[in-house]
Amino acid sequence: MKRVLLLGAGYSARAIARALPAVTTIQGTTRSREKAAVLRDMGIEPLLHEAGQGLSEDLHSALESAHAIFVSVAPNASGDPLLQDLEAASVQLKAASWLCYLSTVGVYGDHAGAWIDENAECRPVSDRSRQRLAAEQAWQTYAMQKKLPLAILRLAGIYGPGRSALDSLRSGKARRIIKPGQVFNRIHVEDIAGAALHLMQMRASGVFNVADDEPAPPQDVIAFAASLLGMAPPPEIPFDEAPLSPLGRSFYGECKRVSNRHLKGAGYRFAYPDYRAGLKALFTEEGA
Repeated sequence: MKRVLLLGAGYSARAIARALPAVTTIQGTTRSREKAAVLRDMGIEPLLHEAGQGLSEDLHSALESAHAIFVSVAPNASGDPLLQDLEAASVQLKAASWLCYLSTVGVYGDHAGAWIDENAECRPVSDRSRQRLAAEQAWQTYAMQKKLPLAILRLAGIYGPGRSALDSLRSGKARRIIKPGQVFNRIHVEDIAGAALHLMQMRASGVFNVADDEPAPPQDVIAFAASLLGMAPPPEIPFDEAPLSPLGRSFYGECKRVSNRHLKGAGYRFAYPDYRAGLKALFTEEGA
């Protein structure tokens, strides 16, 4: 794929850009001029765009010339504003041969700690997850209309450089919250990029869970990160006493073990199959 368009060039999309071959022409949308400068420094041609406000001539041209398109713009209560922009502008996607939508494992909702795969019932709890599920369905319909393969990547909790338990501990913000039986899957941002490029090369379609091998209690991740840093872990805090925001508390209202077997069956091999491998690599890369 010689021309790639990142609709929403945030943390995960920028990792995808770094993993693409150097000969690839990459364009990416952002809402701010400050972030546009960051994209430009990365070799990404920035396109200013506020989803829901229509398409500029430059973005319309980028959509018609891109061979692969990655979508990570968040939906809202009114639907997916980016998709609404595309439909209003009658974009044809003339050169496209593959679409990818970055979603979340949050669409599954709570499964009481059971193992689930892509065939599990989606019963999202939060508004943001219900909106993501609706956006998935809207993009599936759009891809069918355009006769294009669409891969939906349901991402687990994302961590990576600058966004890990190591950073939380260094900043003094880490908390070891204990809720018996609670586990979360995670995913290193480089594995998001690796999985996305692997599926792009296959022009794969369908839903893929992008999650690590080992759903684990969050307090264990903090304790392991503390051991790498040579720090004492923060004291344990019972969940009922934890000073969490409504958003933070909502994450603990869902518990599931997300299987990545389908993605592995498609041939992808994880660089960081569990949080220990990922945190060790970050610790080494960041020079402690």
